[in-house]
Amino acid sequence: MTLLDAALILLAGVGAGTINSIVGSGTLITFPTLLFLGFPPLAANVSNNIGLVAGGASASWGYRKELTGQGEVVRRLVPMSLVGSIVGATLLLTLPAAAFRSIVPVLILLALVLVVFGPRLQRAAAARHTDQAGGMPPSRTRALSTGVFVGGVYGGYFGAAQGVLLMGLFSALASGSIQRLTGLKNVLVTIVNTVAAVAFVLFARGHIHWGAVALVAVGSFAGGLLGAAIGRRLPAVVLRGVIVLVGVIAIVKMVWFP
Repeated sequence: MTLLDAALILLAGVGAGTINSIVGSGTLITFPTLLFLGFPPLAANVSNNIGLVAGGASASWGYRKELTGQGEVVRRLVPMSLVGSIVGATLLLTLPAAAFRSIVPVLILLALVLVVFGPRLQRAAAARHTDQAGGMPPSRTRALSTGVFVGGVYGGYFGAAQGVLLMGLFSALASGSIQRLTGLKNVLVTIVNTVAAVAFVLFARGHIHWGAVALVAVGSFAGGLLGAAIGRRLPAVVLRGVIVLVGVIAIVKMVWFP
């Protein structure tokens, strides 16, 4: 790894941590960056996942005020994220590498569609929820829990746009302000990434590039704090445009220039 490579990974980590803290989809910056620098898809995904745990932790800390009073919701949904992430990580570790290479472009494309429609999801959530709303209707608990489980499976397997998936789910089924839902999203995504990271360390050590992990971790930790600090002030449209551009380039590279 050259000094330029290290700098690019570090900067990508900062960008990913910042975006993940606010809307999610930061993986679409770090993952393609690792691919462009020559990392195999599976090694890039595993190393990226482990590194981004640090950014999730700092983002969750940054949104700690918004998490006040949501203890019951967190306790209800964390087990679903835990189980889902274990299933997703197992799928990633058991499917052949060739299968992963063929699946990733589809996942990235799905994530990009979600990113494009992210503003509509955010506006819908903002219109539906108010700062005074604090809980989730009991009748929707089962549907919400199932959705969080599915999100955990997706996050354990790949993770790109997992945050956007959860925000869309919350906007339809949960209650609370958009900022409180963002804080909840950060906690659940961090749980999923942590469980998947532990599974990768235990069962996929041969695919981990620790230098990349460290750079992504340092960058995403700083980015998580940055994103939490400036949250709503960031130009979301521009950030989504960058994510889409990088993601499309990654798809082109993986499909036509493997």
